[in-house]
This record gives sequence, structure tokens and C-alpha cells, in this order.
Amino acid sequence: MVPTQNPTIIVPARLASVRFPRKLLADAGGKPLILRTAERIKEQVPEFDLYFAVDGDELKSLLESSGYNVIVTPPHLSSGTDRIAIANRILKRDLLINVQADEPMVMRDQILMLAEALSHKDVSISTLASIFQSEEDFRDPNQVKVVMDNNGHALYFSRAPIPFARDSKTGSLPGHSIYAYKHMGLYGYKKEFLEEFVSSEAGELERIEKLEQLRALQSGFRIAVKITEFASVGVDIPEDLQKIDFS
Repeated sequence: MVPTQNPTIIVPARLASVRFPRKLLADAGGKPLILRTAERIKEQVPEFDLYFAVDGDELKSLLESSGYNVIVTPPHLSSGTDRIAIANRILKRDLLINVQADEPMVMRDQILMLAEALSHKDVSISTLASIFQSEEDFRDPNQVKVVMDNNGHALYFSRAPIPFARDSKTGSLPGHSIYAYKHMGLYGYKKEFLEEFVSSEAGELERIEKLEQLRALQSGFRIAVKITEFASVGVDIPEDLQKIDFS
């Protein structure tokens, strides 16, 4: 089953960043990081409508001067999902895809997988995951784990290394796991979900783990998880920019 219409991509963007202040304006091979992400999306999926939901005039001016569509959203919003929901009250699109502003290497196949998963009637959200490549990554609380049911729907997301292997004979999970996968911060949403999400309060699981997708699960929404062989390349700290070839 394929969508009759491509979802609209909205990139939520704000300058505030605890670990990397003003990250989206950082130099990425001679251009601001957010422009690298914008150019990558247009290159990979030119047939998709693209908008940026920003938190102020600085990002707005930069993006608009480069020819991109921008919607200014309140700076106090607590998550990218909230920012997309507010922007879509203007756009009124039925299907949306969230690409993070600090993901300058996003791939066409990843976006198409999100769109395909979102086309199913029983799914409100789609997202991606990949196989963990090391024990260190699996133990890292900044790399979110997801476990799924037999139909590829999310059961739980956690910063903890789940599931816990009580029996040592279970073997090593990272690297070839069929149990827990590395969650990637790319999402597809249906409009109805976004409207309910933005008017809801964070649940206890979200408050504990600081993962907004847990609010959706705790509220009973179904999240389809697609496995990709291509891990995401995000920028969390300044050193990450040195690992990316922008040539």
C-alpha cells in the first residue's frame, strides 16, 4: 500500500541547545548546518513539499534568503513534535514527516520508508531504527533503544539497554540483535495524532525517560517501526561535524 499523496516534510528548528549552543548555525563545510540539512532534503526527495518550523527571526531570515518556506512558531515549545503540530495548523496537511534539523545526511530511502509505513490505517506514527553496532552504543543512554511486537509496532522506547538478558546464554544483543534496535529520530505523523498530541500533557513515562514518543505509546497510539540498514548521522556535539564529509 502506498500513499496517494506524498507527506509534507516539516523540519522543526530552534537555536537553543544545551550540549551545542547555536548548533544549527555552526559551520558545516562552509555553510550553516541547517542549510546543509535543507539542501540534502531537496536533493534526496525533490517531489516532497518542504517547510521549516523555526523559533525566531534569525533562522527565518537565513532560510528564507536561501529560498526555503518558513513558519515561525513560539520559542517556548517543548518539543519538535509540538512545533510541527503548531505549524500544521497553518498548513493543514494530512500526512507529515519530521526530519531533524541536525541530520544533514538524511537519505531518500529513509523518508520513503516513513511515508510507506504511515499509509496504513492502523498506524498513527511511523519511525525508523537500525541495528546496534557496538556494546558501547547499546549501553549509551543517549542512544535510544526500541523493542517491537511481531508486527513491527513499537512496544517501548528506553534509554536503558533493554531487554535485560537474565540468562547469560541469551548471548550478546548489540550488533546482531533481533530484540532491541537503535531508534532514529525521524518520524511520520498523521494530522489527527498531532492535534491530540499538542493538546495533551506529558505522561509519567515521558517525564522519567525524557522521550516524547512515550507519551504517544502511553496514550494508546500505534507506532510503526521500519528497520533500515543505514544508521542516521546526526550532529549532537561540535566533534560530530568533523566526522561528516560535506564535499
